Amino acid sequence: MDRRITCLNCMDGRVQLPVLTWLKSNYPVDFVDVITEAGMDGVLAKQEDITEILRSIAVSVNVNKSTRLFVVGHHDCRGNPVDNDTHHTQIKEAVRRLRTHWSKQEVSGLWVNNPWNVELVAES
Repeated sequence: MDRRITCLNCMDGRVQLPVLTWLKSNYPVDFVDVITEAGMDGVLAKQEDITEILRSIAVSVNVNKSTRLFVVGHHDCRGNPVDNDTHHTQIKEAVRRLRTHWSKQEVSGLWVNNPWNVELVAES
C-alpha cells in the first residue's frame, strides 16, 4: 500500500518544490497529495466556509488513505500579505481548526522562510 500524506499549501509556485522536498526527506512517504489555495494558512485560520478544502481533504484521507496533514505558510505571501508573526499564529490556528475535523490525523504546521527553507512550527 502506498504511504501518503496531505499538504495544504499556498498556490505560490515558489513554495511547492521546497515543501515537497522537505516532506519527502523527513517522512517515509511515497506520495504527497497537494491541496492549494492562495494564502492557505490565512484561509484555514480566518475564512468561515472551508467546505471545498474539507472535501478535498476527505478524498485524500478517506480514498487515498493519507495519514497526516500539513498546513503551510510562507514569507512574501501575496495571497495573505501579513507579517511573519501573524503567519505563524495563523498556521497554529489552522492546525487547531483542522484537528477539530480530522481528530485521527496528525496535523502539523510548516513555515517557509526567506531563503525558502522549511521549518516545523506546529504539531498536534
